[in-house]
Amino acid sequence: MAYRMVCLMKQVPDTRNITADVLREDGTVNRQALPAVVNPDDLFALEMALDVKDKYGGEITVMSMGPPAAIEVLRDAMSRGADHAILLTDKKFAGADTLATSHVLESAIRKNGPFNLIFCGRQAIDGDTAQVGPQVAEKLDIPQVTFAEAIEFLDQDDIVIRRAIEGGFERIRGRIPLLVTVTNAAANPRPPSIKRKMFWKKAQTRSSVQSEEEGEMLERGLLIPVWGLAEVGCAAEICGFQGSETWIKNVENVKLTAHEPKSFDTSETGIKELINELINEHII
Repeated sequence: MAYRMVCLMKQVPDTRNITADVLREDGTVNRQALPAVVNPDDLFALEMALDVKDKYGGEITVMSMGPPAAIEVLRDAMSRGADHAILLTDKKFAGADTLATSHVLESAIRKNGPFNLIFCGRQAIDGDTAQVGPQVAEKLDIPQVTFAEAIEFLDQDDIVIRRAIEGGFERIRGRIPLLVTVTNAAANPRPPSIKRKMFWKKAQTRSSVQSEEEGEMLERGLLIPVWGLAEVGCAAEICGFQGSETWIKNVENVKLTAHEPKSFDTSETGIKELINELINEHII
């Protein structure tokens, strides 16, 4: 059986280089203040989809919702072995929380046609909510397995997934169609193929190429489809900032400062003092 798969990927600000300028007063992220990268967990999700493709056959469509610059995520995914790419971008998608984002993704997945498996990263490093995948599964009315580490069995509609739990793992048997969120404990993402990378770095959207180049780009398969609100068919009132139910009440910048080190002797009294200090500092 050849599986039709969708992989949801996101371009995120690199929070490893976060500064005090990143958050605006309204609580939204100033994405221009940080370099953009592919969300790390999403690469593990793509690798799991590619592994299914290698072992059982099928094709992978990668979708990314974001600004036009998110085309870089799609170029990277195609260079690693994905088959199709769709960029979901529209000013009316901007400012979306997880709920509004899941509405757009659900509509896009339905528009893209029948599917067997949907893969996405456990969570995005810019929000850390781990909500989008489960919300998409709920809206599609399909089962989900979260925190997946590996697919251990797949045969027609039957699937067995090993998922991480506190202190170990468990095996979940399910039926497809199914949505899977993948952790960074899964198989390491393969690097991009140099040949594919050289090819897909030329990929563009229709709006960014000259009219005389469009025919050639289309023939070579280098035009990445762009779906906005009209193409996705999602109601405007449930998209973007307008459709977001999450409101930021307050934003506070926390500055961490070093204190003078403390030392405790190894006597019973010293150990008790250390324990009391840890409790008072809410460390334990």
